[in-house]
Amino acid sequence: MDELRVPYPATEIAAAWQRERPGTPTGSIEIVTPILWLAKLFAHDRTRVLREAGIDAATLDLLSVLRRSGAPYVLTTREIARRTLVTAGAVSQRVARAEREGLVTRAPGAEGNRSVDVSLTRAGHELIERSVDAVLGRETDLIASLSAPEREALAALLDRLFTDVRRRTDVRRRTDADAG
Repeated sequence: MDELRVPYPATEIAAAWQRERPGTPTGSIEIVTPILWLAKLFAHDRTRVLREAGIDAATLDLLSVLRRSGAPYVLTTREIARRTLVTAGAVSQRVARAEREGLVTRAPGAEGNRSVDVSLTRAGHELIERSVDAVLGRETDLIASLSAPEREALAALLDRLFTDVRRRTDVRRRTDADAG
């Protein structure tokens, strides 16, 4: 397995760009670059934990959204897509695979023939119970260097940034789609 290389600190990257290209907009580097690095580290570690727990990220995502919905753990495919931020096609593939594995069942929804309800099975419930503890326990360990007030402050800032970036990128996507 390849060792994860520690990159240069983001401040050094920003300073190098300013030295080499004065006037280059580097204000984002010290925010975006560490977020990208952290995302890679978290994703790598989560993949390892999931592999040990016997589940993949897509299945975890599907089972988690069903489990968090509360008893009786049933959602429509449309609602799953909305809550997981993936396309309807991706949800359909995830549901089909999880159904083959006995983790969920599908049935016609109450909203008519185009609606599909997805239900968590006993096996799916047991798998998500084991997996979520492994994943969230590990991720809690990974952020343990932050105090509770620091975690709250960071969570609030990340939420604000995510909301704004999502709004800005959704506008661009809609504009690009309208132009095409």
